[in-house]
Amino acid sequence: MASMKTWQEMVASNEALLNRKTGEDARTWTTRARDAGIESPGALKTWLAEQNVTGYSALAVEWDMFGVPEFMQQGADELIDGQYADRTQLRPVADALLGWAERTNDVVIQVRRTYVSLQTSRRKFAQITPATKSAVDLLLRLQAAVTSSERLERIKVAKGDTLTHRVRLRSVDEVDEEVLGILESARKQNGC
Repeated sequence: MASMKTWQEMVASNEALLNRKTGEDARTWTTRARDAGIESPGALKTWLAEQNVTGYSALAVEWDMFGVPEFMQQGADELIDGQYADRTQLRPVADALLGWAERTNDVVIQVRRTYVSLQTSRRKFAQITPATKSAVDLLLRLQAAVTSSERLERIKVAKGDTLTHRVRLRSVDEVDEEVLGILESARKQNGC
């Protein structure tokens, strides 16, 4: 059975990382920053860098001091509802793909504000994105195409991006054995 994660896990993880790296919690760092006269996120980032607190550790302090963004406080269902609020006819497409992920061992579902990421224990292998008002894009990380299907398109990859292919889905009927087979191939190529 898949596990579903949201931003809340990241907030807790960043706090734990800060504790491991510095021996202090976010509340202690927030107090120090306020005592130093820090009043903005930009000034905090600069000040923390001077203290050798950077990256995710610095985010833990920023979120403690200025608050966690609202979307990061939402649960998985709220985030997915928001993605499909203006395209409700596409929600069954996403639900069918998520249903596959929930039934598949060793898949982690990571819900973000604008997409859902599917991951193995090694790395992300797929992303479900409401791409247009009429289509959901299933983006995939594939080392090699697994089929000669015309539905599987190679996409232009931005620097640092690992998703290489896309299947554009317009109805739940298109989430068929072929698409689920392609999704399974991506999962296997990326760690399972």
